[in-house]
Amino acid sequence: MKRVLSRLGIGSATVETVLPPTLTAGESVDARVDVTGGNDSQDVESISVALVTRYETDESYGTAKFEADALTNSFTIDPDEERSFTVSIDIPYHTPVTSDRTDVWLDTGLDIDWAVDPDDRDPIEIEPDPLRETLFDALESLGFARKTATCEATESMFADHRFVQELEFVPRSGPFVDDLDELEVVTLPEGDGFDLLLEIDRRGGLLAERFDADERHERLSLQPGDESDLERRLRTAIERSL
Repeated sequence: MKRVLSRLGIGSATVETVLPPTLTAGESVDARVDVTGGNDSQDVESISVALVTRYETDESYGTAKFEADALTNSFTIDPDEERSFTVSIDIPYHTPVTSDRTDVWLDTGLDIDWAVDPDDRDPIEIEPDPLRETLFDALESLGFARKTATCEATESMFADHRFVQELEFVPRSGPFVDDLDELEVVTLPEGDGFDLLLEIDRRGGLLAERFDADERHERLSLQPGDESDLERRLRTAIERSL
């Protein structure tokens, strides 16, 4: 009976991953995977670890895996036995920054034949990589504050990217506080850096807003070595659209 219940997920082995709650895009981190036996011995074929996020589609939501790894050496976990494994997880530099409606988590699962596979889900806070940190600092220097962050499907726009993260900023001070309603920035991974797609929403009347006549678009490249000139280039691009 214990074996039958374990196959149904009742009294089965459990898995839990222990890792820092805050990580930086672009870094690697070692995580500990703890497996605890249930009420009966079970053969574990592998342990899978995947970094996952959610993005919005026209109909609902989709999920995407950034990094996946597996410990493929099979083993048997006996009742109440405790075993620990170490796995190295690479956080891709283009992993979305967690903010507002953007969530990132780590999924860990046990592959057990003829049984409901146990799993564990751990939310993770992702800090920006140095390039995006430079972007945020430059926008802050120009008086912008980050308002929202969402991941959205892009199959119809960019064939190489399932989704992108869209960051919305509003001018709180500085040179554009009287000219713009908001600034939307998409960080599109490109080589070792990003293409920055800017949607500049100027202040306009009701008619202009209804026909999107108040919106302008610019595109900038942000690659390693471009950091020192980024604030000037952002300012020039925005001014060009006024």
